[in-house]
Amino acid sequence: MTASDRTPEMAKRERIIREMTDDLDEELEMELDDSRLDETGTLRPTVDRRLYFRELLRLQGELVKLQDWVQSEKKKVVVLFEGRDSAGKGGVIKRITQRLNPRICRVAALPAPSERERSQWYFQRYVAHLPAGGEMVLFDRSWYNRAGVERVMGFCSEDQYQEFFKTVPEFERMLIRSGIILVKYWFSITDDEQQFRFSMRIRDPLKQWKLSPMDVEARSRWEQYTKAKETMLEHTHLPDSPWWIVDAVDKKRARLNCIAHLLSQIPYQEVARVPVVLPPRVRNPDYHRGPVPPEMYVPAKY
Repeated sequence: MTASDRTPEMAKRERIIREMTDDLDEELEMELDDSRLDETGTLRPTVDRRLYFRELLRLQGELVKLQDWVQSEKKKVVVLFEGRDSAGKGGVIKRITQRLNPRICRVAALPAPSERERSQWYFQRYVAHLPAGGEMVLFDRSWYNRAGVERVMGFCSEDQYQEFFKTVPEFERMLIRSGIILVKYWFSITDDEQQFRFSMRIRDPLKQWKLSPMDVEARSRWEQYTKAKETMLEHTHLPDSPWWIVDAVDKKRARLNCIAHLLSQIPYQEVARVPVVLPPRVRNPDYHRGPVPPEMYVPAKY
């Protein structure tokens, strides 16, 4: 079939298919990025690729329904993602937010506290990032920094550490009483797996920025972090705000399992949408589009 044989409807359909394929390529790019520089030379066994993509797209479709419900019902959702460095928190967060509206679902990844913030009530800087009605906030690390990195690295005193465990249960109950849906995830990986992922970051110039001096120091304190995690879970795994452990050694399975579980924790329903009808284009015969100077265009190198 030549180009002249195609009807406008056929051309439109081909354009739609190209757009949808391009959209899926974004996820493919991230998956290729995950598999680069495998030091063994072969990819380790994981969930079947076709099954992974099929389930991921299905789950992302459900996340869109969840987003619509949160916005429609003015719900407030907070999800905490905790775990060791390189445990895969960021990868799951990317897949959750990938097809959602950033005005409704946003990520809070706070830097180290400033001098002023260190003098505040500990939870104060986190409260500023809590959602309003119709919003979801995903915390890439949260107030549990005090029970983890601050404890292990000596950034807080013993009194501050013990006060945290006294305060956090009531703080989370206050959030829940205010109408916030709170879900807490801990991403669990093995000692060997963290060693492997760190070595990949060292080899990969596109990911070396992910290895901070704090991450490198954390490698030598594996057991201290383990003890801190166990103490944290003992004190803060509560009936009204429990911890959920994600086995994150296999990244793909971890993503699917975490997203599926998150959807199961929120009683969302599909919201009926009003059909969108584009109005006819209004054309003014007196309007003439002016020329754009060639030097204003970005050079077409590709």
